[in-house]
Amino acid sequence: MKGFFIKKAFFDGWDNLIAMVVLNLIYVALFLLGLSAFSLMGEMRMLSLVLLVLILLAGNIIMGAVAEATHEWSFYRSGTFSAFKEGLVRNIRHSLLSFVIQFFQVLLITFVIPFYMFSSNGFSVVITVILFWVELILLLALPYYFPLMSALPGDRPLKTLKKCFIVFLDNLGFSVFFGIYNLICTVLTLFTFGLIPGIAGLQLAKQDAVKLLMMKYDYLEAEGEDADRKHIPWDDLLYEEREKLGPRSLKNMIFPWK
Repeated sequence: MKGFFIKKAFFDGWDNLIAMVVLNLIYVALFLLGLSAFSLMGEMRMLSLVLLVLILLAGNIIMGAVAEATHEWSFYRSGTFSAFKEGLVRNIRHSLLSFVIQFFQVLLITFVIPFYMFSSNGFSVVITVILFWVELILLLALPYYFPLMSALPGDRPLKTLKKCFIVFLDNLGFSVFFGIYNLICTVLTLFTFGLIPGIAGLQLAKQDAVKLLMMKYDYLEAEGEDADRKHIPWDDLLYEEREKLGPRSLKNMIFPWK
């Protein structure tokens, strides 16, 4: 399943490369605005902080729209920008909760954890370790948030958040693998100045991951008590996906005429 996920995420990104870069340019622009706002920190600290918070809010609102577009890519559908516009409005509540969570994470990383880390007493060490694990769990669970929103559009934001942790705990091995995958893609994003795979490419990979995991849960629901959770028949479950993706290879991607 992990091997097919990597292949699907890569070729889904390749098939939508131009649209992916265009969406990533929005985040590049927000990043540059963030740098400009941060440069004001010395002279106009309060204004700088307000601008940074507004940029974080804008990024999360746009993420709700990007999630809708990448959800379409994961299902081999077009209509990127119509889906983007639809998601911008429809997913606003999920985006706002995401903003609150990310704001909390920023405070945790930049202020709270360093404060306890540099305090010289045993209690601070315990708090630092607890907060570190809280942040790590959030980093591994939250990638499921927007894809679950797209997969289960009837759920409210808090219910979607709850399911993030359920999926994370139920697929702990895959979640750790997925966290490493996201870390590698983030490094590649830095080397390509945010263009490839970028935020949109990362969101696409999350959509693909949740799409495949939903196949597992559909199978378990259909089988009921007879299902063997430890031996999921991925070859059978992924048959149609493999057919839709096709016999793709790097050679065919670079030299499609051969």
